Amino acid sequence: MANDNAGNVDRVWDLMKKIGFAMLVTRDGDKLRARPMSAYLDRDANTILFLTDARRHKDEEIALNPSVNLSFADAGSQKYVSLTGTAVVSNDRAKIKELFSTPAKAWWDSAEDPNIRVLKVTPDDAEFWDSPGTVISYVKMAAAAVTNTRPDIGENRKVSM
Repeated sequence: MANDNAGNVDRVWDLMKKIGFAMLVTRDGDKLRARPMSAYLDRDANTILFLTDARRHKDEEIALNPSVNLSFADAGSQKYVSLTGTAVVSNDRAKIKELFSTPAKAWWDSAEDPNIRVLKVTPDDAEFWDSPGTVISYVKMAAAAVTNTRPDIGENRKVSM
């Protein structure tokens, strides 16, 4: 069982790396808010990092409730990860400089922008769906409908991180 979980944890990290973008879901009072974010994975530190802007509401929402969800989706390949974890926002300037890359330039002129923060998510658990792809999944669903059975359209696992 431990080896199965280790393999599933590996698959979660592989899928997140391949997909690269996540919808970050936070709580705004009793409402949920989601926004797309570019993920930087640090498997060795067991964290998912994001660059964020101190002028946006997500930082305030995380300060009030650090429990978050990250949803990674590659609909074209039918691969998905939903991860829950605990988030913290920091002003670690060295880490900001390390993570700052071309995509970040769409939001800030340089890593020196005083509004940039690092959002660090430490995962608690995850669930992934890993299908062989859209065409094969549709064929399997059609065959299952004709034969009145459930389709086998890939792996679905819950994983303790």
